[in-house]
Amino acid sequence: MENHEIQTVLMNALPLQEVHVSGDGSHFQVIAVGELFAELSRVKKQQTVYAPLMDLIADNRIHAVSIKTYTPQEWDRDRKLNGL
Repeated sequence: MENHEIQTVLMNALPLQEVHVSGDGSHFQVIAVGELFAELSRVKKQQTVYAPLMDLIADNRIHAVSIKTYTPQEWDRDRKLNGL
């Protein structure tokens, strides 16, 4: 599975401003940025991003995924703090 394929799945399924995916073929890290995360609990944020990926996880195209979610404001702040 390619990083851009996961990015496309998430961008098509969710109203996100940005998605960044890195990984090595079956283990991936996802950074998802969108206003939809503003009012959600930490668990709901994770579930929201996992949902469109469940078929890929079920058929082992994705073995493991680490997810970080941000609102656009949180993402801007985090990037500045980390010098990105």
